Amino acid sequence: MKIRSITYFFNPGFPLDEDKLAAVDKFLRVAKSAYQSAGYEVQTTRLSTPSFTQILGESQLDALPSLAFQLASAMETMDAEYASLGPARPAFPRSYEVIPEAISASENIFFSGEMANAQEGISLKAIKACADIIVKSAKIEPNGFANLRFTTLANVPAGGPFFPASYNEGDTPAFSLAIEAADLAVDAFSGVETVEIGRKRLIASLEKHGKKLSQIAKVLEKEHILPPTGGDVRRTEGGSFLGFDFSLAPFPDDAISLGGAIEAFGVSKVGLHGSLAASAILAESVQKADFLHTGFNGMMMPVLEDSVLAQRAAEGSLTVKDLLLYSAVCGTGLDTVPLAGDVSAEQIAGVLLDVSAMSLRLAKPLTARLMPIPGKQAGDKTEFDFPFFKNSRVMRLESAPLNHPFAGEEVIPIMAR
Repeated sequence: MKIRSITYFFNPGFPLDEDKLAAVDKFLRVAKSAYQSAGYEVQTTRLSTPSFTQILGESQLDALPSLAFQLASAMETMDAEYASLGPARPAFPRSYEVIPEAISASENIFFSGEMANAQEGISLKAIKACADIIVKSAKIEPNGFANLRFTTLANVPAGGPFFPASYNEGDTPAFSLAIEAADLAVDAFSGVETVEIGRKRLIASLEKHGKKLSQIAKVLEKEHILPPTGGDVRRTEGGSFLGFDFSLAPFPDDAISLGGAIEAFGVSKVGLHGSLAASAILAESVQKADFLHTGFNGMMMPVLEDSVLAQRAAEGSLTVKDLLLYSAVCGTGLDTVPLAGDVSAEQIAGVLLDVSAMSLRLAKPLTARLMPIPGKQAGDKTEFDFPFFKNSRVMRLESAPLNHPFAGEEVIPIMAR
């Protein structure tokens, strides 16, 4: 098990507040050292802000590329590898349009686009805008890699540490931890006689690490958390440490594979029947474990970040529809899904509509990070040179442009069941 990220939430202002950035940097260095001293590998430290629409205001949305560039430049001297500037909002249509240019302006700044929320419903106009971002961003780099830094949001609350979905609400500083813990699931269910034994082993492992990590977090919160500008620390309910996301995130190695954990239940290949049941049990185990929860706390199935999922997708046993189905019981949605380079925004919109509807009907957060690859067709091999990816094959998308009324721009409320 590793700490994927220590994610710090704050408002950097625009122009950037240099004193605040210096204080954030100091906190991240202290926090990273504290967890490393306790024996945990910290892969990254990250910054997460409120929606850039809040930072810039409607009149300055065109300055988003400049904000991204400035923040990326400031991070060159900080102990922070990545930053998320939060989601575009339906109330600001222009906020979607400026994201591709902002992605081009830096290599380590992440963005998202809101499609649906429980209060208002599904915005068909926002879905179209998100689909346009995906298609345009696919052309920024020859291999479509820029879409790694954009995801769509459906019913996703603030405070989650995993990128690109991470964002903050308000100006109160806080931090949370994203955990790479797929190996705990693999270990818990490998070679067990019954599901119950594996479930108890996984819950016990999660709680053991959660307790140890929490003790460190409490010290950091008490001694080092940053006050808002111009005043004393104002605690939100639950304190400035928001909690953990133990979403069983994988790494492209068989020993740290959620696909491998699913197959440890006795499923021959992920994608065959039985996979959904295994996914549900894994996600339920995370939810039952006693630790401070924030973010998704389910099970992530990013195709290109999981060696077994990548292999099953390449073989054809795992499809996009399978991934969406499993999201109903466990997951965070569709993640790092390689698609044909000529897929249209209209085809993508259909997928995003399904993700949005599922999120509202089941009252759960879901995302979609789709990666069209220029020049590739379904079945072609992917050729990414990235240590966090395992190459696979381009997946087939069974989607066609939507007709009216889905082709309109209304907001559709959907009540949770």
